[in-house]
Amino acid sequence: MGLRGSGKSSAGRLLAARLGLPFSDLDDLTPAMLGRSSVAEVWNLDGEPAFRAAEARALTHVLDQPPSVIGLGGGTPTAPGVADMLRLAESTGRIVLIYLRASAAQLRDHLHAGGLGDHRPSLTGKDPLQEIDDVLRRRDPLYSGLASVVLEVGELPLESVVDAIMALPKVRAS
Repeated sequence: MGLRGSGKSSAGRLLAARLGLPFSDLDDLTPAMLGRSSVAEVWNLDGEPAFRAAEARALTHVLDQPPSVIGLGGGTPTAPGVADMLRLAESTGRIVLIYLRASAAQLRDHLHAGGLGDHRPSLTGKDPLQEIDDVLRRRDPLYSGLASVVLEVGELPLESVVDAIMALPKVRAS
């Protein structure tokens, strides 16, 4: 888990490949559950409450499947009931919840460099690149409290992020 731009999808795909597991990206699964093509389309046509409800259903579905690497959406832990679902899954050893943490400036740079800020819905009514400070300030305590491990990704290259995840005893034992 982590904010948009933290590398969840990229690291998740590479981690899944290294572990020989499937990768499930909730930013892809959630819109598909609603017959939409993107997160932005769901937000624009159905609204945030519909998106969050579908996101919770998508997570429940993925958690009921055989082991996989799951990329949560940035706001997945904020969806009604999801934080408790994640806590239960983590406490019973069903998941290792890794928070990919980066500073607001690093997240903004990554989103801007990848052109990703243009395709994300605003969470606060501000420009998606300008709202990162506010969203990080609100979500960091939740993510940190839920995480099995907080990994400072900062400027780490993708390979190094995945190497660090692979080196975690909880991941090797899963």
